[in-house]
Amino acid sequence: MEFDGACHCGAVTYRVTRCEEGATACNCTVCRRYSALWAYDWEGEGITVSGPTTAYLRDNGGIGFHFCPTCGCVAYWRSLSAGADGRRRIAVNVRLADPEAVAAMPIDNFDGLETFQDLPRDGRQVRHLWS
Repeated sequence: MEFDGACHCGAVTYRVTRCEEGATACNCTVCRRYSALWAYDWEGEGITVSGPTTAYLRDNGGIGFHFCPTCGCVAYWRSLSAGADGRRRIAVNVRLADPEAVAAMPIDNFDGLETFQDLPRDGRQVRHLWS
């Protein structure tokens, strides 16, 4: 699946050429406040980002949430450090994409608050959150 996304003012953009199958809805203390849906891959591989951002560094998660300093949209999160293979995990906010491009993506629910485990799919797709 390939799609592009941009913040409201267009200063921060991303391109996805490869990502995991679903859009993740996480209920952790940060994600539930942002109400983001995440598409994951590796920075510079399946996902590229551009534009100036300001980051909120989560103290216990090892990730930085990047948002546009002009319009405030949360664009992506990125791991604060690379793994042993030198790759850095990244996830873009699917809600910044054109709705038609991501409408059929299944929603993957993730319990980031208590169990840190995937929850069963319930059949919803991104389109169900916008209708």
